[in-house]
Amino acid sequence: MAERYDAVIIGGGHNGLTCGAYLARAGLRTLVLERRDVIGGAAVTEEVIPGFKFSVFSYLMSLLHPKVIADLELHKHGFEVLPASDMFSSLPGGDHLVFSDTMAKTQASFARFSEKDAAIYPDFDRYLMEAAQIVRRLLLETPPDPSCRDWRAFKQTAQFLWKYRKIGGKLFRLIDLVTMSADDYLSEWFESTHVKAALAYYSGIGTFAGPRTPGSAYVIMHHVMGEHAGAGGWGFVRGGMGTITQAIAAYGRGKELQIRTNAAVASIDTTGGRVTGVTLEDGTRIVASVVASNVSAKLTFLKFLPESALPAELVRDVKTYRTFSTAFKVNIACERLPQYRAFDPAVCGFPYPTYAHIGPTIEYLERAYDDAKWGDWSRDPFITPVAPSFVDDTIAPSGKHVVHLFGGHAPYTLKEGGWETRKPDFVKNVLRVMDEHAPGFSDGIIGMQVLTPPDIEARIGSPHGHIFHGELNIDQLFFARPAPHWADYRSPLKGLYQCGSSAHPGGGVGGVPGHNAAREILRDLGR
Repeated sequence: MAERYDAVIIGGGHNGLTCGAYLARAGLRTLVLERRDVIGGAAVTEEVIPGFKFSVFSYLMSLLHPKVIADLELHKHGFEVLPASDMFSSLPGGDHLVFSDTMAKTQASFARFSEKDAAIYPDFDRYLMEAAQIVRRLLLETPPDPSCRDWRAFKQTAQFLWKYRKIGGKLFRLIDLVTMSADDYLSEWFESTHVKAALAYYSGIGTFAGPRTPGSAYVIMHHVMGEHAGAGGWGFVRGGMGTITQAIAAYGRGKELQIRTNAAVASIDTTGGRVTGVTLEDGTRIVASVVASNVSAKLTFLKFLPESALPAELVRDVKTYRTFSTAFKVNIACERLPQYRAFDPAVCGFPYPTYAHIGPTIEYLERAYDDAKWGDWSRDPFITPVAPSFVDDTIAPSGKHVVHLFGGHAPYTLKEGGWETRKPDFVKNVLRVMDEHAPGFSDGIIGMQVLTPPDIEARIGSPHGHIFHGELNIDQLFFARPAPHWADYRSPLKGLYQCGSSAHPGGGVGGVPGHNAAREILRDLGR
């Protein structure tokens, strides 16, 4: 006999758990289904090497929305943020740059390369943060359908436009961000390539783009929208990123949320234009009038449903939704932390750079993209080394450490050869770059886990291993994420919703798509 629930959530990542927790809090009998044997999706902590706990995929906390933290009482369930250091950028020749949330400190570092850049930085920061404040307000909005194809869409669009009527001239700042390249955008302010690279670095994180790619300026904004302490709002979570999802799950279970692992969904079941539940790969049938999918739009609409159940226009839009990824991750258990030749605690003003960048110039970042554009990994990749074990004593044995290397670019498919045979050479190249900046680091490696885009896709199902479920470009944002006319977390099938990173506002451990989708579900149910 089929099981029955009010709502079923497909995917136990942080957005799926967030959506489920809100629905359970509202009194719906809700079940979260997770394909893997561990909940968390991209926000997990796993002991891949005995004694060492890795934040396997996501590795820094910044975007988790304050409303989600407060609503789900995450601090009561073990959520604790540990400060990352100021961002330390290692430069050639033993030089460095520091980017801090302390204005004077950042200016002093910029001034070593350009007095002009240091002087203008406060104006730039104020200008960017004014735009960021607008975008932060948009995070919790449900995107209306500006095509106004019916009265409801017209009404929602009119309400949205009236609500934001006072933005006025600042609208053009947003237009600049979503259309300009990071280099062009920053060059209107700064002259030093090192200063520009410190900010443009974010434009390539998780995105198949270079700093000179049109639209890449917005990705800078996406990464610095965090409303927490630290440069860019970054910090570590005690116990690893899995602590976040465990805390959300603990809150949800307190509201009678049911969570089931090793429960892979085979299909979303429908009849007469509405969902009736899901069927698992083992044949189990679960009946529900509401199904919310936290997995990518490509899996939701192209794998779990027959094309015949959907409008042809939506099928085409989802098929062409860009997800090609070039992001890689190397999780390392090591004897000692990287000792950067350019780091001096007395000069930098902090004991150790737990958050660093290797990507010294705009030209360096663009060349890394150029290699990937033509089908190979970056000969000189940009790398974000982070060292959470410096501040978190729960994730490594005493005297040992965990270091995560996130970077680009490593294309999902290679022009020559395949990842199965070329991965050892790829890793050797990444470690070569690390050793150039932190001599001898690779000599102290105890063990490591290497994740290329195909590895990420195989483990957590994100198409092409894309960490955001899809590119953050103007044609895949807000009104059009993941497809025009279906950006409001709903779908053409009554009762089927989207609550994952394919929906507005996109990826990152923020919980916003899960929060917003739950709000729309409850609104439709009159709750």
